[in-house]
Amino acid sequence: MVEINIQDNRLSLRNLDEQPIHILSQIQPHGVLFVLEEPDLRILQVSSNIESILGISPEIMVHNHLSDLLDPFQMERIETGLKQDNLDFINPTKIWFRVKGDDYVIFDGVFHRNSEGYLVLELEPTTSQENIPFLSFYHLARVSINQLEASANLRDFCQIIVKEVRKVTGFDRVMLYKFDEDGHGEVIAEEKREEMEPYLGLHYPESDIPKPARRMFSSNWIRLIPDAATEPVKLFPEVNPISHRPTDLTCSILRSPSSCHLQYLHNMGVGSSLTISLIKEGKLWGLIACHHLTPKYVSYELRKACEFLGRVIFSELSEREETEDYDYRIQLTYIQSALIDYMAQEENFIDGLIKHQPNLLDLTNAQGAAIYFGGQFTLIGETPPEEDLNFLVQWLRKQGDEEAFYTDSLPRIYSDAERFKAVGSGVLAIPISNKNYVLWFRPEVIQTVKWGGNPSQAFETTHSDGQVFLSPRKSFEQWKETVRLKSLPWKQIEIKMALELRKAIINIVLRQADELAQLAHDLERSNAELKKFAYVASHDLQEPLNQVANYVQLLEMRYQKALDDDAKEFITYAVEGVSLMQTLIDDVLAYSKVDMQGIEFQFTEVETALDRALSNLRKRIAESRTIITHDPMPTVMADSTQLMQLFQNLIGNAIKFRSDKPPEIHIGAQRIEDAWLFSVQDNGIGIDSQFAERIFIIFQRLHTRDEYPGTGMGLAICKKIVECHRGKIWVESELDLGSTFYFTIPVGGRERERRNGRKIQNDLFGRG
Repeated sequence: MVEINIQDNRLSLRNLDEQPIHILSQIQPHGVLFVLEEPDLRILQVSSNIESILGISPEIMVHNHLSDLLDPFQMERIETGLKQDNLDFINPTKIWFRVKGDDYVIFDGVFHRNSEGYLVLELEPTTSQENIPFLSFYHLARVSINQLEASANLRDFCQIIVKEVRKVTGFDRVMLYKFDEDGHGEVIAEEKREEMEPYLGLHYPESDIPKPARRMFSSNWIRLIPDAATEPVKLFPEVNPISHRPTDLTCSILRSPSSCHLQYLHNMGVGSSLTISLIKEGKLWGLIACHHLTPKYVSYELRKACEFLGRVIFSELSEREETEDYDYRIQLTYIQSALIDYMAQEENFIDGLIKHQPNLLDLTNAQGAAIYFGGQFTLIGETPPEEDLNFLVQWLRKQGDEEAFYTDSLPRIYSDAERFKAVGSGVLAIPISNKNYVLWFRPEVIQTVKWGGNPSQAFETTHSDGQVFLSPRKSFEQWKETVRLKSLPWKQIEIKMALELRKAIINIVLRQADELAQLAHDLERSNAELKKFAYVASHDLQEPLNQVANYVQLLEMRYQKALDDDAKEFITYAVEGVSLMQTLIDDVLAYSKVDMQGIEFQFTEVETALDRALSNLRKRIAESRTIITHDPMPTVMADSTQLMQLFQNLIGNAIKFRSDKPPEIHIGAQRIEDAWLFSVQDNGIGIDSQFAERIFIIFQRLHTRDEYPGTGMGLAICKKIVECHRGKIWVESELDLGSTFYFTIPVGGRERERRNGRKIQNDLFGRG
């Protein structure tokens, strides 16, 4: 055995896939082939063995007409048949030639037109008297089908097929050979002579039947090689004299096999073969391969009977295969419906996929699943770690726009997957959008596969005169391979269910997005109405309150002498009440004005806003002898008016809740990552830590109004201002030790948040 290096191996496979076996200008020697030009049936090419049969050299034969060889009766019958749309109506037709005197040779003639439109006539000697009338043909098929209908499962079914075909054809060995997803094949049924070595269960590499041969099997359903040891004969001339190209013999029944295939049969000890193609949904599903130890000829009628039998029984086989999947399909359909119902009931569709039974794992019979949505993973079952999943998702995005990606051997195409082969050798992934995925995982399943010979040495190469020649392996001895890094394969019905789930998820996510958008719209409208109401109410209340205050003060001034002390005290209460109500209205109005839509974000010098706040508070600062210091202030993206109001409220609070000592207030500023951190520190009375959250709630007060006047809205306004700037506010304080209020303003402000939000939305629905 010659060792094959990698380069030679690649070259061999490429050569195998590029073999132009359909245009080999050679035929098998048991028949004669004519290439004719219509309509006058002029002979363009003829096989060179014509001379041994008719005694006429091919050089003389070419350029004659078919009518020069056949009598008028035959010609009339042939010309009538050729006018039919389907040449099967005249195939086969008996054709005889006068050889000498009254001696004739009789052939079964078969016509077909090749891809270039030339008529090809193939003649096979009528050496057998086998003739299968229609009723016999019908009974043959009916008996076989009756047995097939009685079979219990797919394996038994295939076994009956090979048994019936062997009974009909008489070959020494008949095998049913099925191709898997990788292109390799497995013998799943076999009927043979008892003393022969069994091939049942053996696998054969893809290269045993290269792509050109598979294309031929798909075009020509039945293929006979009656004698694998004979020498082929050439066509004369070798190329078509009109097209100057080799003649396409794809549909020829006499076309010679490639020398490599003949050598393959020889190495297997096969003297003759018959192959019946099994086609499912336009693709080569498998083959019925018949082998005989010695040369064996099968008549055209019997071959056509086998072809018919192959088509009929395979339609049954396809149906049986689908029937075996039926129960599983029904089960998955039920699971899919349940998942869709769960998703529709839950606020978050992810909960619908993982919280109930059945769940996401049951849909594809997976051991682990991951949902990547909105930048986060939700895991169920046994999955790779999130760190590996992040890299896997990035890799999946580069694999194209397929609706589904699936493999039962992820580590072989994505080497990093070897780290988590125990849980993720197989993966099925569906994109919900261009960044969000649902992934299912299956663990590694170590298997032992029996091959008919070492698959890595399926071909030998020899070098001569700078060319590489291929020859098949000589050994078909059973060779065992331990297959690792593979999971159980994904079934097509599982992939189909995953794709249908993808549509449901997209519809539900879009529907939820619409509902959120509608809710946001309703809230926005409601807020606008409340804001308008608050503005109108506060504005309309101010005027009568002012009148009440004015008239009460006027009453006091005009009738001061007539009023006793109680009356004066009542008037004072009335004026204070009106004043408090005016302050409350002002605060309500200020609170209602603080919203995101009314803010104009721009570069704002914080020191300017702070100076304006201190200016507004100068009277209270002077009266309280407050000492105020501050750090250098930055420039931020903010609304300058609201920033001023924020400082004014916090500093005002620090002055109001002062202790016996003169207030000392320091305003700090510090950059932290992507935000500015501001602080307002005082030496006032402090706050019990249990009220650290409560003080920011509107109308919440820790002291009576008599102790510390106010509406209880100042800190609520501060909180709303900070949140409108996408910042946070909190307090750190101890009783009698002062307080420090902190708040943050993000660098870039709300615009950056808005851009990010738009980007997230685009990513989410960027692809259907």
